[in-house]
Amino acid sequence: MNSVLALQAAQVRFGSRVVLDGVTLQVALGERVALVGSNGSGKSTLLRLLHGLLRPSAGTLLRDPAATQAMVFQRPFMLRTTALNNVALGLWIRGESWGQARTRALDGLARVGLAELAGQAARTLSGGQQQRLALARAWVCDPAVLLLDEPTASLDPHAKREVEALMAEFAAASAAPALTMLFASHNLGQVKRLASRVLYLERGRVMADLPVLDFFDAACLQQHSASAHAFVRGELL
Repeated sequence: MNSVLALQAAQVRFGSRVVLDGVTLQVALGERVALVGSNGSGKSTLLRLLHGLLRPSAGTLLRDPAATQAMVFQRPFMLRTTALNNVALGLWIRGESWGQARTRALDGLARVGLAELAGQAARTLSGGQQQRLALARAWVCDPAVLLLDEPTASLDPHAKREVEALMAEFAAASAAPALTMLFASHNLGQVKRLASRVLYLERGRVMADLPVLDFFDAACLQQHSASAHAFVRGELL
């Protein structure tokens, strides 16, 4: 297995509170991994750990140093400047000239359908537009691994469809090596459409780790995890 991310018995503790406990997993190139579970199950913490924003309190995290990463948050932070500058500044900080950064930023905005709003203050954009802007910021960095934390959770149905379509396009259009995508979601329909693999978390533990078809096969899922089966059925144990 050609892993870009791997955890071995990883734990994350905030004071006396254990948020992730004993998580072991490997993520291969090109996988599209959905993280599902109730609020507080550890999905966001796991994404932040995999992105390097948190360090494991115990266990190990291994990342392929050649695989660049980008992360999109549920409520992305917008700088007090234009949409164009919000994309270009990251590229400039990485060492590109300002002219080249602006050119690539315009390409990124066009990619997500925001080219006509390049000069508008980013904080005046709608929630869906801000999420697409955050996707543009990630896309222009040409990541090998893209992590998304509930990217459509607070959006209206139209904006959700737009963001989900972009996620699908990014995964499908990436050149070799294929884009690896991990995303947290409460939308099981979205998980079915986008994921190749599903992790179900409960109280900081991975209780099920299955290919997407097996996860949504009731008999198969019940055999692996009664709590995951109950979650999919809308029942809470």
